[in-house]
Amino acid sequence: MGDRSVKSLFDDFVQYASEHGLPIEALAIGDESHVIAEHHWVADRPRSIYSHTKSYTSTAIGIAIDNGLMSLDDLLIDTVADELSVTELNQLDQRIQQITLRDLLVMSSGFGGAFLMINERRKGEGCPDFLRYMLAKPVTATPGAHFCYSSADTYLAGRMLEHATGERLGEYLWQHVFNPLGQGWPIWEHDPKGHAMGGSSIEMTITSMMKIAQVFLNEGVWAPTGQRIVSADWVKQASSKQIDTPTGHHDDGWSCGYGYQWWMSPYPKSYRADGAFGQISTVLPEQGLVVAIQCPEGDGWERVVRHELHERLLTPLTA
Repeated sequence: MGDRSVKSLFDDFVQYASEHGLPIEALAIGDESHVIAEHHWVADRPRSIYSHTKSYTSTAIGIAIDNGLMSLDDLLIDTVADELSVTELNQLDQRIQQITLRDLLVMSSGFGGAFLMINERRKGEGCPDFLRYMLAKPVTATPGAHFCYSSADTYLAGRMLEHATGERLGEYLWQHVFNPLGQGWPIWEHDPKGHAMGGSSIEMTITSMMKIAQVFLNEGVWAPTGQRIVSADWVKQASSKQIDTPTGHHDDGWSCGYGYQWWMSPYPKSYRADGAFGQISTVLPEQGLVVAIQCPEGDGWERVVRHELHERLLTPLTA
C-alpha cells in the first residue's frame, strides 16, 4: 500500500471523526523513518501516555540485557535484598523468592491483583515506600503461571534495572532512548522515594510517543539516524506473545496475548503499546506502519479505539 492510499484512509477517518465528534485529541500514522500524516483536534502538547510508558521501560530492560547487565532469569529478591533488613527479609512471603524479571515483564508476578494503578496511587496507595508496600503483600499464585495486569509488576522490573545498572530508570532511558530519539527529558511521575513510575505516566506528544513503535517496526534501529537502540532479538521477543491473556472476542484487543510489556493486537503480526484512555501506538509490521492515537480522559475512548479506529482505519490498512 503506497503512502497515497494510506493518506487517503487517514484523511477519511479524520473527516469521519470530526463529523461525528469522536473524543480524540490526536492521530498520527508513520513508517519507520517519518510521520506520513498527523491530525490534531486540540493543541499539540505533551500529555500523560499512561501505561504506554510500560513499553519504554521494557525497552530499557532489553537494552540492559543486550549489554549483559541483566537476564530474564534474574530474581527480584536479589535486587531488594540490599534494601531490606534481615528481619524484613525473613518476613517475606517465601514465593517472592521465586519471582523473576521475566515474570514481572509478562504480568505474572503472582501477587494476584492490579496494584499501584493510577487512580489508587492518587489516593496514596503504596506511600511512602512502593517497594516495601509490594513486598509486604502475599503471593497468591505461583509466579509465572497466570497473567494479571498490574503496574506494580512494571515498577518492580524498573527497580531491578536500577539495581543492575546503578542508574535511575529515567537516567538510563535518557542515555539510551530519550536522547537518541530526540525526545528531550519528559515529565514523568516518580514515587515518594524518587524512583520513576516505570508502569505509567510519561508525558509526550503523539509523534514523540510513537517513536518507540517506529524503532520496533525497524527491528530496533532508529531509522532517521541509523542508530541501533535495542537488539533485533529483543524486539522479536518483546513483541511476540509470551503469555496468554483472558479470553474474549477475537478482535477485542485484550485476548490476543501479551509480550514483554507490549500487547498483541488482532491484525497479522501486530502489537501495541497501550495506555489508559486510548494512548496507543500500534505496530503493523506487514504494512510497515505505525498508527498512534491519543484520546482525552473521560467516556467514549474505548468505543473509539475498539470500534471506529479498528473498523475504519486499522482493518482497512491491514486488509
